[in-house]
Amino acid sequence: MPKKAASKVPPRSAPRSPTKSAALPKSVVFSFAIVVSDRKRSLEWYTKTLGLDAVQQMDHWVTVGRKGAGGLIHLCQTTEIGVSEHPEPGTTGLNLHLPGDFRGACAALEANGVPFTNRPTQESWGWWATVVDPDGNEITLMPED
Repeated sequence: MPKKAASKVPPRSAPRSPTKSAALPKSVVFSFAIVVSDRKRSLEWYTKTLGLDAVQQMDHWVTVGRKGAGGLIHLCQTTEIGVSEHPEPGTTGLNLHLPGDFRGACAALEANGVPFTNRPTQESWGWWATVVDPDGNEITLMPED
C-alpha cells in the first residue's frame, strides 16, 4: 500500500495577544443587511408602516433608517443578485430604539398596522417588544433611553 503524503497544513499557533501600543479604531455600524423577498414592498413597509426614512436608493443598494443618524438597514433582495433561495426569516438581531413614551410609540405602530410578536413588556432591565416585517424577520424594539 502506498505511503500517504505528509500534511502540508502548518500547526496551529497560539492566538496573538494585542500589543499595548495598538489603538483600536472606534467602529460605527453603517448598515445591517436584511433579506427581503420584494424590496419595493419592504421599502414601503419600513417607511410608511414602521416610520423610518428611505436614506439611499441606488439599484440594489436601498437603505432605510434615519437620515444623518447612521445605523442603516440594507433591504437586500437576493433574487436580484442571482440567489434564488432565501435564508429562513427569523430573529435578525436588529434592534430599533423608539424615542419618547415607549408604550405610546408601540401603540402608534400597532395602529399603523405593524404586527407585534411580543407586545411591550417590562423586565427588570427595561422595556422591549418585537415586531415582524412582511418577510417574517423579527425586529426588537426598545426605548431610546
